[in-house]
Amino acid sequence: MDSGTFVYTSYMRTTPEELWKALTDPDLTRRYWGVAFETEWTTGAPMVWHEGGRSTADPEQVVLAAEPGRLLSYTWHTFTPAWAEAVHLGQDVYERLARERRSQVTFAIEPSGDTVKLTVTHAELEADGLMQDLIGEGWPALISSLKSLLETGEELPEPPR
Repeated sequence: MDSGTFVYTSYMRTTPEELWKALTDPDLTRRYWGVAFETEWTTGAPMVWHEGGRSTADPEQVVLAAEPGRLLSYTWHTFTPAWAEAVHLGQDVYERLARERRSQVTFAIEPSGDTVKLTVTHAELEADGLMQDLIGEGWPALISSLKSLLETGEELPEPPR
């Protein structure tokens, strides 16, 4: 996975509209991700990430594309000492992440028969960087919890740390 791009695809029994809502509604994202986004979900809109009792705002955290029910893309959040503390990262891990370039994530939503195909593409990653390693485990777990929430009404329990 040294290409600087991570791609993960999942199929869910839901509608494109419900999946969009699950990706953008703070009450839902908080359930399966532990993160709430404050933004207008329009191209160029700033994003504030609320996680672990802390908020991360940065002018470079923006929505890149927003087509309800079809496509959502935004820059990844800024790594701050407060964020690292909120998510229980050690100083060495935080410093490594903070040195990496800002990445971006894109969610492509496509109807697929009675299901919806979700393709998550996390790009602009540092080759062999720490973020690339972390999302390799993080995205599959997060999307599995999202799928469970949409299909059963219950997110997956958070794995032990």
